[in-house]
Amino acid sequence: MGPMTVPELSVRDVTLRFGGLYALDDVSLTVEPGSLHALIGPNGAGKSSCFNVISGLYRANEGTVTFGDHDLTRTRPHRLARMGIGRSFQNAALSPHSTVLDNVMLGRFALTHGGFLSCGLRLPWTRREERKHAERAAEICDFLGIGAELHAPVGSLPYGAVKRVDLARALAVEPSLLLLDEPAAGTNAAETAELASTIHDIRDELGISILLVEHDMGLVMGIADRVTVLDFGRVIADGPPADVQADPEVVRAYLGSENAEAG
Repeated sequence: MGPMTVPELSVRDVTLRFGGLYALDDVSLTVEPGSLHALIGPNGAGKSSCFNVISGLYRANEGTVTFGDHDLTRTRPHRLARMGIGRSFQNAALSPHSTVLDNVMLGRFALTHGGFLSCGLRLPWTRREERKHAERAAEICDFLGIGAELHAPVGSLPYGAVKRVDLARALAVEPSLLLLDEPAAGTNAAETAELASTIHDIRDELGISILLVEHDMGLVMGIADRVTVLDFGRVIADGPPADVQADPEVVRAYLGSENAEAG
């Protein structure tokens, strides 16, 4: 694959209210083309709300989200794949009884010209196309270290592998931007470390942009190019990981939340 042109993702002055409560308050961030950008913050900081605005699940009250020439502010989630945006979710919405390959192939449907109807009719050209897509899906699974599990039902896999299936499905749309919502949620320390290096490899090998939404500051500090920190729906820091980690306001936000959780 030659180098792809990766647009910039720009979140500008986004405000999101639920009733009188501000989930996001004038949030701006920019994911530079080809960068690994982490959006972090303590629980309840607004990270998932921001992810959901970018991916079209929530509609911002104010502000804009653009991806190159595309205005995502009014875009429905199912249209993102055609714009070159892949997503993985905190609770992997995979079909446990279906095989790894079938789950990843669902990601490919965004790319098939015939869509579901012609696949149902089993036209000869669709069979050829389906074989081509299956080969690509298998390549993606190999890259993510789950190639040996292609024909296993997802429900039979360990949790770390299930997370990789979700990643594979997001990559199956051949995205130039990958949105990852807490990919390490629920994984153990070894799985988390493996996942971090996999995410780094994806960025290096494919040259795509990645926006990683994460609670665990340790996970992102070793791999992110840039980090944006939210607290109570506002951006409190934005910059290279080392600067952000040393920022007193960030330290306070994280320590405060841990104390609150402990108390």
